[in-house]
Amino acid sequence: QVQLVESGGDLVQPGGSLRLSCAASGSFFSINAMAWYRQAPGKQRELVATITSDSSTNYADSVKGRFTISRDNAKNTVYLQMNSLKPEDTAVYYCNAKIRQSLLLREFDYWGQGTQVTCSS
Repeated sequence: QVQLVESGGDLVQPGGSLRLSCAASGSFFSINAMAWYRQAPGKQRELVATITSDSSTNYADSVKGRFTISRDNAKNTVYLQMNSLKPEDTAVYYCNAKIRQSLLLREFDYWGQGTQVTCSS
């Protein structure tokens, strides 16, 4: 059973920083692209940042220059460094990973349980 476990969410003042982590555990063949999404109250879930298996990255315009996605393949972990946080960054942040459980199977989407980030004074 593959699991994604997130950590690092917290309450932070505007202008502050947080680092989210998401670790994959269980039995699998490979982890391909990984990503962070977020969902604010009353809004749809939106893509924040993606990173491929060879560490190419892409960001939503709203977080470019402030957030950095990275991964440690040896630890099966993806990170989101969030700087210069704004109140509008407040949301539940979800980790996503495209994982192949064996060479014979296609990749499937897996999701973490979410971690709350609140930016408020």
